[in-house]
Amino acid sequence: MNAITRCVTKAAAGIALALSASTVVSASTQPVPPLNLDTDTITVSGLSSGGYMANQFHMAYSDWVKGAGIIAAGPYYCGQNDITTALSQCVNKMETPVNLDTLNAKAKDWAQKGKIASLDNLKDSKVWLLHGTADTRVISDVSDLLHTQYTTLVPEAQVTYVNNKPFAHVFPTLDNGGSCTTSESPFIGACEYDAAGEMLNFIYDSLTVPDDTLSGTVYSFNQTELAGDNAKTLGELGFVYVPKSCEAGSDGANASAGENTNGNACQVHVSFHGCNQYADAVNDAYVTGTGLNRWADDNSMVVIYPQTKKSMFMPLNPQGCWDWWGYTSEDYATRDGQQIQAVKSMIEGLSGKGTE
Repeated sequence: MNAITRCVTKAAAGIALALSASTVVSASTQPVPPLNLDTDTITVSGLSSGGYMANQFHMAYSDWVKGAGIIAAGPYYCGQNDITTALSQCVNKMETPVNLDTLNAKAKDWAQKGKIASLDNLKDSKVWLLHGTADTRVISDVSDLLHTQYTTLVPEAQVTYVNNKPFAHVFPTLDNGGSCTTSESPFIGACEYDAAGEMLNFIYDSLTVPDDTLSGTVYSFNQTELAGDNAKTLGELGFVYVPKSCEAGSDGANASAGENTNGNACQVHVSFHGCNQYADAVNDAYVTGTGLNRWADDNSMVVIYPQTKKSMFMPLNPQGCWDWWGYTSEDYATRDGQQIQAVKSMIEGLSGKGTE
């Protein structure tokens, strides 16, 4: 057991974003108000392990997820249910070439078995990818493979890959965060580049350019209450940014600017933090600092921020990463994955539709 623990601890540390705060997000103490949400289609995004999770959620539910924005992550099933493979091929090095045909064959097999959605659904998706040229934590070879994999499944015009910016391993923003060229806490970089806006404008049509005032509120919710046992590897609380226009109750009476094509219902975007970027570790750095809320506020878009937690016991996850290598179960990258099911239940619960 000690040898296994040392191996997994070292592996998780190699994957992790090394952040180091110890407080929680300052969210409203009021319960999440009734929301009028359009959950017929949703979009997702994520950084690092959160990027891997966004990709897994997209692949599992490509009949539902119609847009994905991914920063510094690799191809679907890169870790292949093996932490050693994940470390040696899918993060900061590639000791042996990744066999993309093998990964694609696994996705095809799972789609045929109904463990993920039909790959044909991906033809209706839009995908925005970013990898900074100064990022050495997830090397370009890894992100290049994600781009190659997506372009075999999604029409080329519906995929964009930003790989010519001098960014380190950070979520780039206009002016929030630390150094853009250094991979250090809080791994949100003031890069004079609005990654949130670039991403959302690619995967959504006709967004309103936001102003500098936020009308909305960050609310917390109990992840276990919405997701049950599937949330056992996640934190107690998740967070959701709700624009004032989306605090409309069931009839959408208060909705205003940024209405979408489904009447007054608000769009749903799910954003996955990176390793050691969960709320207990970094306070509100990810929930409020990426720029996503700014765009959501003026475009009637609710942003859900599900949260992991660290674990020093089995399943070992000392850096609070999303599961992209199999620490929850071998089904981690499919519809049967605990974390994927948990996030699905959160979306349904916040929309008032409950689980199926």
